Amino acid sequence: MSATGAGLLIIALLFGLLATGMPIAFALGLAAFVALFLQDGFNIFYILGDTMFSGIANLAYVSIPMFVLMGAAVASSPAGSDLYTSLDRWLNRVPGGLVLSNIGSCAIFSGMTGSSPATCAAIGKMGIPEMLRRGYPNSVATGSIAAGGTLGILIPPSVTLIVYGIATETSIGRLFMAGVIPGIMLTVMFMVWAIIDCKRKGYEFAARSVRYTLKERLSAMPRILPFLLIIAGTLYVLYGGIATPSEAAGAGALLTLLVVIIAYRLFRFRAVSGIFASAMRESVMIMMIMAAAELFAFALSSLFITQTIATVIADMDVNRWVLMAIINVFLLVCGMFLPPVAVIVMTAPMLFPIVTQAGFDPYWFAIVLTINMEVGLITPPIGLNLFVINAIAPTVPTRDILWGSLPYVLVMFLAILILCLFPDIATWLPNQMLGVVE
Repeated sequence: MSATGAGLLIIALLFGLLATGMPIAFALGLAAFVALFLQDGFNIFYILGDTMFSGIANLAYVSIPMFVLMGAAVASSPAGSDLYTSLDRWLNRVPGGLVLSNIGSCAIFSGMTGSSPATCAAIGKMGIPEMLRRGYPNSVATGSIAAGGTLGILIPPSVTLIVYGIATETSIGRLFMAGVIPGIMLTVMFMVWAIIDCKRKGYEFAARSVRYTLKERLSAMPRILPFLLIIAGTLYVLYGGIATPSEAAGAGALLTLLVVIIAYRLFRFRAVSGIFASAMRESVMIMMIMAAAELFAFALSSLFITQTIATVIADMDVNRWVLMAIINVFLLVCGMFLPPVAVIVMTAPMLFPIVTQAGFDPYWFAIVLTINMEVGLITPPIGLNLFVINAIAPTVPTRDILWGSLPYVLVMFLAILILCLFPDIATWLPNQMLGVVE
């Protein structure tokens, strides 16, 4: 069978397994197993375990469960509610102020968790019922949270950028720094769209008639400031070369855990064990997906599918920006069916040399790739954030969630275009802080 035929067969098998509702890690692993078994028979059992787990036997991956623990500690406490309440009091007079509070809370919470589903769940549990109570349409209430939650994989610390850094052997600290300005830019773009949309549709809500004193606006800040200081401290020791990503993640997780326990008086064993249980579940899920994606990538490589695709893309006699457009479409399609971690493990090693040979900055490309993955999080059929929102607000029709998310998808496309026109948005800060990569 040709590489093209084998590729179509394995992809069709993967989609078929996903359509049955099988967990993504198992679907990836089983599709890869079938492909390798048809090629090598029972000999694959000699390499199966080693291939799966050698790909994740990297000390740098220790940072992933640490950042997940950091997020679980925050998500298991009322920190999200405090953050949301504080921003609502400051922005309630702005048209669509509650939407801005949602997006702003998601952006700040992303810096605490590095996870889109965790951000979606923590802010959504508080924000969606409150928006619906104040008269916001279903689509506006759910779409803003679904889109805001995607910031979790862009704003550092980002699990997705960690995986990209390890897969391409690039600096994780530089990747985090490259995500700062684009993360702020995308947050502002989301907010600008929310204001335009609310003004255009003439939304007027009771929230604007509520007035808060300066004392009331400042009252929620003391609970939020420690978390913001932890984020700043974690990023400082990482960017300042004081600690490795794993060490910074461990220190951040410990400090966050202590702040949550002390500030919210979570002294009972059940509360603390629940945080660790939640972190362990998400960490195991991520690592299982990565191990299965590693096996899937090995299967694609063994069948010469990866090499064939890479050769076809590299041999295209087209302008490099046309090449980048093709790569973006490819990533968008992948992101619609697979989680960001799986897409990066499978595609980054293949695309990295193509992108660098075409003269693109690898750190800039990491941000473009991540925004593509953000789009996949709120587009069917495997839009993870859509499922999270649906679980939080089961009474809201899925159609409304999709329609509410669509404008933000277009905003993300615009952000990719802006990054293509002005790549310094992603590269300026790391180059200023860490020097230009030769």
